[in-house]
Amino acid sequence: MNTTNRAIPAFVTALLLPVAGLFAGVASAQAPAADSSKVIAKVAQGADERLSKSVADLNALREQIAAEKLPLSQELTGLEERVTELRKENDRMTRLVDEGALEMAKIKQEIKARQDELVYVGNLLDEYARNFETKANPVELQVLGASIAAAKDATENKGLSMPERLGRQTTFVDGSIQRAFDMIGGSTFAGVGVDMLGTVAKGQFALIGPVALFRGDSGPAGIAVPQAGSDKPLIRPLEGALEATVAPLVATGSGTLALDPSRGGALKALVQKTNLVHIFIKGGPIMWPILVASILALAVVLERVVFLLNDKRKRDRKSLNRFFGAVEKGQLQDAIAISGGTKDCIVNTLGYALEHREHSLDDALMYAKTRTLKRFRRGIPVLDTVITLAPLLGLLGTVTGMMGSFAVIGGDLSSPGAITGGIAEALIATAAGLGIAIMCLLPFNYLNAQIEEIETEIDQASAHVRLAVERAEGKSKRGSHAAPVAVAGGV
Repeated sequence: MNTTNRAIPAFVTALLLPVAGLFAGVASAQAPAADSSKVIAKVAQGADERLSKSVADLNALREQIAAEKLPLSQELTGLEERVTELRKENDRMTRLVDEGALEMAKIKQEIKARQDELVYVGNLLDEYARNFETKANPVELQVLGASIAAAKDATENKGLSMPERLGRQTTFVDGSIQRAFDMIGGSTFAGVGVDMLGTVAKGQFALIGPVALFRGDSGPAGIAVPQAGSDKPLIRPLEGALEATVAPLVATGSGTLALDPSRGGALKALVQKTNLVHIFIKGGPIMWPILVASILALAVVLERVVFLLNDKRKRDRKSLNRFFGAVEKGQLQDAIAISGGTKDCIVNTLGYALEHREHSLDDALMYAKTRTLKRFRRGIPVLDTVITLAPLLGLLGTVTGMMGSFAVIGGDLSSPGAITGGIAEALIATAAGLGIAIMCLLPFNYLNAQIEEIETEIDQASAHVRLAVERAEGKSKRGSHAAPVAVAGGV
């Protein structure tokens, strides 16, 4: 058999062997024993031929499968790659759609916010136009009336688009801003007015603060007085020489104005200009004792602050240590001498106690402490009194001021200034009293804290000296008892 026969699968051989055996059995049953070998050989030859044909068919089928498998595999690989690319493209498009949706939501929110801002700005501009109309001089409506009406109509006219509304309103705002610059030093513009005979006259206006002057082309000149329900003011001529100053002032823009354009506002502001002296006088008579109390408090505070600074400057830690060292050694006279040679208040207090310890060291220390603290507490009662007295004086001023106001109410009601003067007196006196008390309370607490600190230092130093003296006296007593024993031993 050739190499092709060796490649026959095992299952083909297992299939053909029973068939060959079947033929062999049939031949042995039908033919004599002598012809059995020929029959078997013939059957084997037929089986071999069929086997060779089956192997050839199988090899051909394999070659056909192999030939068809490679293109299908390549096509399958290409389709898989295409599917992968399409999936990537689908993921990218999905991501872009999601990002686009988020961006669209942000844009919608931004548009909504800008629309709300435009509506808010439009409302502000509409309110500004309406307030401007009520506060502007009526003669200015001849110049700004059209732009004011357009700005007011922009909000009410629903047929206008948002840019058209804002355009009208911003045009009016530009005009009002230009008007503000023109008002610096006064402004002039052409217009019409009505003279005393009811004739409409053309001319020129000069707006100087709240005062409007008019000079007609045909001669009338005077002050423009607003008329209710009309944008054409009434021209009221001035008397005497004042009338002659109006026409050249309006015509040239310069000249002498023979009236107060602030309508008394400048004089009123000058008269009502207040200072501390004016407030003090309006506070009434009770302000004098409050002033005296504040001066006393200020003097006490300054004196105490200077005293504390000077005392801290005199502190001598080395002298205090030498003093303690002398006391611990039992050298009390040396300690007293050290206290006399320094200005430290702690050392001086302890030295004074040692110098006057004849009856009791504790009593001497207590007396010396009281003597020192008395210097530190000097002036504190005055400050405490001012803190308590100042609000009471302010309350007294409140009562007297209100009494004056009620007295006026019960009498002549035609002088409201007297009523408000009494109320002002009450409020000023109360504020002054409370202010003095508050300002004195801060240094009062500070000074008390400093006194408590120095008292604590004296107590600590006194305890140290008391223990040191007791130890020194104990050593001296033990020494006096030991001396006689030594003498007896010698004998």
